[in-house]
Amino acid sequence: MSNGTCLVTGGAGFIGCAISSQLSKLYDRVIVVDNLHPQVHESRIRPDSLCKSVELVVADITEPPTWESLLSDCSPDTVIHLAAETGTGQSFSEASRHSHTNVTGTTTMLDAFYRHGIRPKRFVLTSSRAVYGEGAWQSLKNNTIFYPGQRSREQLAAAKWDFDGEPLAMEAGHIHPVPVSIYGATKLAQEHILASWCNASGSELVVLRLQNVFGPGQSLINPYTGIASLFCRLGKSGRSIPLYEDGMMLRDFVLIDDVAVALVRAAHKPSITERVLDIGGGVPITIKYLAEQIAEIYSAPKPHFTGEYRYGDVRHAFSKAQNARENLDWEPKISLQSGLRSLIHWIDKRA
Repeated sequence: MSNGTCLVTGGAGFIGCAISSQLSKLYDRVIVVDNLHPQVHESRIRPDSLCKSVELVVADITEPPTWESLLSDCSPDTVIHLAAETGTGQSFSEASRHSHTNVTGTTTMLDAFYRHGIRPKRFVLTSSRAVYGEGAWQSLKNNTIFYPGQRSREQLAAAKWDFDGEPLAMEAGHIHPVPVSIYGATKLAQEHILASWCNASGSELVVLRLQNVFGPGQSLINPYTGIASLFCRLGKSGRSIPLYEDGMMLRDFVLIDDVAVALVRAAHKPSITERVLDIGGGVPITIKYLAEQIAEIYSAPKPHFTGEYRYGDVRHAFSKAQNARENLDWEPKISLQSGLRSLIHWIDKRA
């Protein structure tokens, strides 16, 4: 089956490499543009895990000349927009960097398409659960739904980690996005910008709001992404894993293999009726549980509590992923335990 040309921004990273082989089988031509940022890539060389038939262009999506060169050589039918700065905590100290890459990078791309008269059939954006912020909670007193917003410095300093209620699963169309980090705000801006442009141009748009993606291939040098890989490295070195807050924060982990399937289907499956879909494992676990599992595997010391917290982190985040089941015929297939074994095996081979 041929689907023309697929362009992937940020496609030499963790997710891009994971989907590259599948894309190369679906499209006549797959082009990746990536600046090989040193925070993710130890050296500016082509990753071994990027499919050999994929064309790699080392360039910055925020620079107009990048697009002038790219679009003079191709007219993409599908665009998978992965390029982004992703550090939640880092976004508070480097807000301009996040805004420049995530927002200006997106608008620079769209301006170039407009100048060249190119209207891709479909855009796929990898967004984030960070757009939901703390999401919605249900009061235990009267069962009403409320949006607590961002935890204040005073609340965190008093170790009042939770709100008065129960958190609800993050679900597009039911839970309103209210980001509490600059990173989350820039990802929501990407969604809005692409939606406006696609509505005007007639292009289709599919947005995947990803929960915590982990697995083999994740950068081991980037301190701002991949808590599972970070914990594995600490456990492997025989150190006790540090836990923020009380360690009871809920997260939803989904293996990269499952995410790759969802993303490729979002790129080529016809008749996707809902624009925004949630991608997660659907089984929330505590960070404490994750750390304990990894410590046990490595026979490392038990995790310890540091009493620290990070402003802008959400208390709980997990999804139902029901809309992805209905629109992509997708559901996660790989359990957390199997995924951890896969990640650990990959890390151990690199040691």
